[in-house]
Amino acid sequence: MKVLFIGGTGLISKEVSKAAVEGGIELYLLNRGNRKSFVPEGAKVIYGDINNRKEMNALLDKQHFDVVVNWIVFKELDIERDIAYFTGKTDQYIFISTVATYQRPPHHYMVDESTPQHNPWWEYASDKIACEDRLRQEFRENDFPMTIVRPSHTYGNTSIPFAVTSGEHPWTLIDRIINGKKIIVPGDGSSLWTITHNTDFAKGLVGLLGNSQTIGEAFQITSDEVKTWDQYLGLLGQAVGVKPRIMHMTSECISLFMPEFKGSLFGDASTSYVVDNSKIKSFVPSYQATTNFEDGIQESITYFRENPELQTIDDELNVKMDNAIAIYEAFLSQIK
Repeated sequence: MKVLFIGGTGLISKEVSKAAVEGGIELYLLNRGNRKSFVPEGAKVIYGDINNRKEMNALLDKQHFDVVVNWIVFKELDIERDIAYFTGKTDQYIFISTVATYQRPPHHYMVDESTPQHNPWWEYASDKIACEDRLRQEFRENDFPMTIVRPSHTYGNTSIPFAVTSGEHPWTLIDRIINGKKIIVPGDGSSLWTITHNTDFAKGLVGLLGNSQTIGEAFQITSDEVKTWDQYLGLLGQAVGVKPRIMHMTSECISLFMPEFKGSLFGDASTSYVVDNSKIKSFVPSYQATTNFEDGIQESITYFRENPELQTIDDELNVKMDNAIAIYEAFLSQIK
């Protein structure tokens, strides 16, 4: 099976690339080659810019792929571009969306692929909904062979997931725990959340590649593990041997102090939901998420400790969090 990944070297996609090659897939990775990135042994790299129409038309001339997976589509215009590129050149086009497209807050705690999609809180999610809508339209009207995949909060060795943290400098959260600084947790810490290891996500995605029965369908690929934010934070502390100091704070307050978190909190992380994985398991019977958070986060901590150059700190965010906590605690003391 000949498969093209556009991207394929990111946090989630690199594990899928690795699993695909190990599964005997003839894998091609399209990227610009501007920076050193992970390429699994056996994969072939095509250097090109997906947004350069002339260059891409030349690269794709007389090419046909059994499957195309685009890991870096965020806007409807990206979908229009890919429809133009790959109509007649692939038997399956997989769009990587997100479970954040689902209704927020949900009307029912259990989320499956039939859950209404509406998330006005977060532009990222709204844009993904628009992408999905355009693909479904093209499928209905022109039989474009699309499959939609919705991951949830997914992590791996190079990331440390949490609700309020630095994506660019993930060690910031661990540094705060180790040094006894309080950690901001949205609400009262009891919201239920699903976090998935990238190696587990890879099993589900690879199982969908080339499966003609998935055309026109949408799948969420996540772990079955559900914990509260307080529980996740407790396990982070357990991984480094320090009990975290928790500062519960409403999402409204967090957003006032740090507006950059408003979309992801109101549009995703502050709302409880439980994911129903029945559909992916019915199409990929072998799918089973096997890396629990206790093991996965310990692997991440070990990786960061073995690679100290990754232990960078987001000083600006640290100042914002310290300021938010000080003001919030002063307010609470006045009430008392």
